[in-house]
Amino acid sequence: MKIVLDTHACQGHNRCRIVAPQLFDSDELGHAVLLEPGPLPADLEAQAREAEANCPEYAIRLVEDS
Repeated sequence: MKIVLDTHACQGHNRCRIVAPQLFDSDELGHAVLLEPGPLPADLEAQAREAEANCPEYAIRLVEDS
């Protein structure tokens, strides 16, 4: 599984950074930056799902890693 972040949809609420600090940071404008661009470690999957569920712009999606 991996995270797909739509940087154009992100409005900088930083909810992802709050619920998943190991997966997200923010840039100088406050928009999300993905810290784990590759396959998602199994121990961080719950954080990733919480970030996906809390994004008001639906800018975060979890997809099967192929």
